[in-house]
Amino acid sequence: MKGKHPKYRPYKQPAGGWGAAAATAKVLMQQSVLTKGSRALLSMNQPGGFKCPSCAFPDPDKRQTLEFCENGAKALAFEATKRRVTREFFQAHTVSALRDKSDHWLEMQGRLTEPMRYDPGSDKYVPVNWDDAFALIGRHLRGLDSPHRAEFYTSGRTPNEAAFLWSVMVREFGTNNFPDCSNMCHEPTSRGLPPAIGIGKGTCRMDDFDVTEALFVIGQNTGTNSPRMMTNLVEARKRGIPIVAINPMPERALIEFTSPQDVVQMATFGHTDIASEFVHIRLGGDLAFFKGMMKVLFERDAAGEQVLDHDFIATHTTGFDAIRADVEAQDWDEIVAHSGVGEDQIRRVAEVYVRSKATMLCYGMGLTQHQRGSQLVQQACNLLFLRGNIGKPGAGIVPIRGHSNVQGDRTCGIDDQPSQQLLDSVEKVFGFAAPRQPGHNARRAVAAMMAGEARVFIGLGGNFVRAVPDTERSYAAMRGLDLTVGINTKLNRQHVVHGREALILPVIARSETIVTSKGEQALSIEDSMSKVTASRGVLEPASPDCRPEVEIVCRMAMAALPRTTTGWAAFAEDYDLIRDKMEAVYPEMFARLNEKLKNPEGFHLDVPPRRREWPTPTAKANFLVLPGLEVNDGVSDDRMLRLATIRSHDQFNTTVYSNNDRYRGVWGDRMVLFINEIDRTARGLRVGQKVGLETIFGDGITRRVDGLTVLDYPISPGAVAGYYPELNPLLPLDYRDAISETPAAKSIPVRVISDVGAPD
Repeated sequence: MKGKHPKYRPYKQPAGGWGAAAATAKVLMQQSVLTKGSRALLSMNQPGGFKCPSCAFPDPDKRQTLEFCENGAKALAFEATKRRVTREFFQAHTVSALRDKSDHWLEMQGRLTEPMRYDPGSDKYVPVNWDDAFALIGRHLRGLDSPHRAEFYTSGRTPNEAAFLWSVMVREFGTNNFPDCSNMCHEPTSRGLPPAIGIGKGTCRMDDFDVTEALFVIGQNTGTNSPRMMTNLVEARKRGIPIVAINPMPERALIEFTSPQDVVQMATFGHTDIASEFVHIRLGGDLAFFKGMMKVLFERDAAGEQVLDHDFIATHTTGFDAIRADVEAQDWDEIVAHSGVGEDQIRRVAEVYVRSKATMLCYGMGLTQHQRGSQLVQQACNLLFLRGNIGKPGAGIVPIRGHSNVQGDRTCGIDDQPSQQLLDSVEKVFGFAAPRQPGHNARRAVAAMMAGEARVFIGLGGNFVRAVPDTERSYAAMRGLDLTVGINTKLNRQHVVHGREALILPVIARSETIVTSKGEQALSIEDSMSKVTASRGVLEPASPDCRPEVEIVCRMAMAALPRTTTGWAAFAEDYDLIRDKMEAVYPEMFARLNEKLKNPEGFHLDVPPRRREWPTPTAKANFLVLPGLEVNDGVSDDRMLRLATIRSHDQFNTTVYSNNDRYRGVWGDRMVLFINEIDRTARGLRVGQKVGLETIFGDGITRRVDGLTVLDYPISPGAVAGYYPELNPLLPLDYRDAISETPAAKSIPVRVISDVGAPD
């Protein structure tokens, strides 16, 4: 592409199809792994193979020969790449120079190959042997005057065995400081669902898609963030099942989709129309929309229609009268204004819901990343309760989780607010006194760094510093630490924004084999529908100096806990022993764990609401009231727009595969601002104009990002969108959901700043 400006042309073809096939082939060739990658793809998500290192969407009950999507292929290709980051690479680049490189450039350098230590004298990373690396970590951790001065981050790609040992090690060290990636996305699910249904997980399985009678997809860009789910949506539409897509931005895959594995569609350039109804909701209008739908149901019930499941409500719920009173008090004009959806469409969608005897409600971060995201999830439950749509085939609430095994990490103890029951069990099994005070989530960890309270940060995977809000302040806080440790497969921003001392520790990837003195080892992964399966890599490790996460955790524990009696050395060699301890700590959940994992299809963890048992204090499902119609605090600025940070089709979380976003028609740049034409003309802006955004927050801190190219896009009026993580500097650390403390990244109040610095 000529010039520096992005080329923008609307993408009019169906999502998937030949575009996805071409992108898959291109990325395999780009990473020089066409043969090796193709072979590995045949083992990905297959019985006896390895789990996709990308999203957490489950494997289908009946697998196809090629059970992967375009973005899963990208994740594997970048993991299996032939490119290597060696000691010669670090010798050729100062950290200051690497800091100026883009996220995509860092990712493209390839796999890390040996442990490295930051040398402040040369401003370069230099080789360090594993023994010395662990000794350095142990010295820093043992030297802290309080265990609460260390932050132990967990990425969602961490397998169950490593996550479990991580949780044990950190608690034996003496803290519950467990910032993890779910804190920034689906923590409102983990904190919002338990008061409603008693568990912080979804209630559906894959076979529910086969018998559902209606699907609602809310705040979720399925074709990019969980593309394998498109197979379920296509099959549902072929059966005539209505799909209601609710989003501030029309996403291509939810409009038209061609399955790359459908030979006929591919040969005829055909497609499936996905959304039977698209609801172009106002950004943050979900609460008003839910209440509008419930208001229709209550009106029709009052008129004598059988639209509510009164038996379910009477037998299984509490709080019905309060929710009815709250909803009936809402005014239709206000509902329409706050939702951005006309009353006629709300009634039409409500009719879809009424006609369905089994409805699945699927949601993503468009629902969770608001100031009242946890309560918004509860309102989705309210809607389902009214027609008994939890605990029967084809019905339930379906959080579409992001990273593979992010749910499993929480299951295995990665929790800054652990239950007393869990801590009692850990004490009984391992014989040490578990810390009882709550620890730090991601937001509190950054705040502790900013305050100078935290001194050590260790990241078990991920790219923490790039993922968290308030980028400039977070970077400064990270640089003030005594030690930062990044345990990763690839180079990322975390390694170049570091503490006074820093380590990079390379790990064996999900697709690679793990062999110890006890033979080949398997890991286990939990998907977003609570199914646990074994994962066995098939590729050779990228370097002989890469180590499994389990071994790294065990050796770190031995270095930090000189008086430990936990069998860390044995755990590092035999993962069956780890799973024995997992069963001991979680006897009901992981009973006969090693035996169950021998089944290539895995097993489902128990989700009591599926059988209409409610582990809540009331022993019932709870209708919960969120007063009003707004999920974000008001801002007194007549030029205010709400910014949603989004991901491109060519990225996964903070990993940027290219600077393109095919389905939104953007090529060669990520510094763009999507805006509705009405809002653009009202501010006198031109398509292609460079502008800045400034946050409206009122804490005296200027947060601004410049150099954004204005692009017309059919986003709902009053909203703009731009890419994460480039726009994270605009998100204040304290702009969050009050319950989960998840950043409210889908509703940041901003104003547009023109070239000359004045608000437009």
